[in-house]
Amino acid sequence: MSLPPLSERFRKGSLESSPIRRIMRLADRANIVDMGLDPDEMVSFAGGWVAHRSPEGLRAEYARLAGDPALFHELGAYSPTRGLPDLRAALLRLDRALHGTPGLSDEHLLVGQSSTGLTYALFVALLDPGDRVVLFDPSYANYAPQLALAQEGIEILRLPVMDAGSWSWFEDEAAVLETLAGFLERDRPKLLLLSAPDNPTGRVVPDGAFDRIVAMAADTGCWVVVDYAYRAQCWTAEQPASFSASPAERRNLVRIHSNSKWCRGLGRRLGWIEATPELVQALEVVQQSTALCPDTVHQFALAGYLHAALDDGSLEAYLAEARRRYRAAADFLGTCLDEHLRLRWLPPEGGLYTVLDVGGDGDDFAREVLRETGVVLVPGSGFGPSLRNAVRVSFGPLVDDLPRIEVGISRVGRWMRHASSLPSGLP
Repeated sequence: MSLPPLSERFRKGSLESSPIRRIMRLADRANIVDMGLDPDEMVSFAGGWVAHRSPEGLRAEYARLAGDPALFHELGAYSPTRGLPDLRAALLRLDRALHGTPGLSDEHLLVGQSSTGLTYALFVALLDPGDRVVLFDPSYANYAPQLALAQEGIEILRLPVMDAGSWSWFEDEAAVLETLAGFLERDRPKLLLLSAPDNPTGRVVPDGAFDRIVAMAADTGCWVVVDYAYRAQCWTAEQPASFSASPAERRNLVRIHSNSKWCRGLGRRLGWIEATPELVQALEVVQQSTALCPDTVHQFALAGYLHAALDDGSLEAYLAEARRRYRAAADFLGTCLDEHLRLRWLPPEGGLYTVLDVGGDGDDFAREVLRETGVVLVPGSGFGPSLRNAVRVSFGPLVDDLPRIEVGISRVGRWMRHASSLPSGLP
């Protein structure tokens, strides 16, 4: 008996896995063994996760609630779809302490199962089949597959913010804004989506340009959605003003936040979104049919930790130390790239990544590097055409193992020098 078919979108190949997941499958332990490599000698610069320790106060809060049988039983119940009121209050306190977003209130906030799930819910709430969406070129590789899953026929417009010729990001601000103005006037996109700091470049949109983008989009009825997954890992001298841009004042602005990166809550799935109350209400309807409600245990523990850590000042100290360490890892990676590879790279302002110009097809380069050196890099093509000849390098998982960064980069450098001495040379 044959199985019933999958959906037409799957059969036609319009729903594809993330390019990052494809390279991670290539680097699977079993595949590495098949390639004749030692998995224990691999060095991966592919991971999009943080490695610093979670706050001890957060761990202690989980221990407290797990040690209280009555409380543990109580937390097995559903929470409100929009999240526990005490967590929403704690998140508003968090914003006031760190960012001071004007006008932000409980009616602007919804807690969800994860920022990934909330992004999908947002696409369902805002987009119709055939709508146009603006993504930066480059931008996070998972946005396009999520858009394809959420609605059929979504057309993606790529806004070039990376100049591969000069290897610069948002250098010609006027040209970027002029191209965006053309999209808005001619194509009437429904939504513009970006991350800050950016994945994959680690850069932050200049404040003046950010203000113009939101204002221009508002004039043509376009939503601006900002993914702040790496906001806690931003180390610019001054906090970007865009980090406190308010959906209460700019009604077309939507802010998505993640529990994953700042407190290493990657597997404790939780996120929240801030938007105009009308959109929050729509998202609540979507969430009722997708996640029903966020995890009650995670919400309760995070709320308790945030209130205590804000009261005693330990939260800001924890975040400052984490920023210092990720900046140190980024600087060390840059030193290694300059010394061993001597290829162009983009100094990050935050996040976990930089991008490296390899001078040829990045997919081929990543596969060859993996096969010859056991070092895992992510091809740049999945992030947009501007990075076709590039790879993304992540320092996040190695923030506590800087010598391992040099081991991996020096290994690639030795292979490149050897390959360049061969008749065919490098790509």
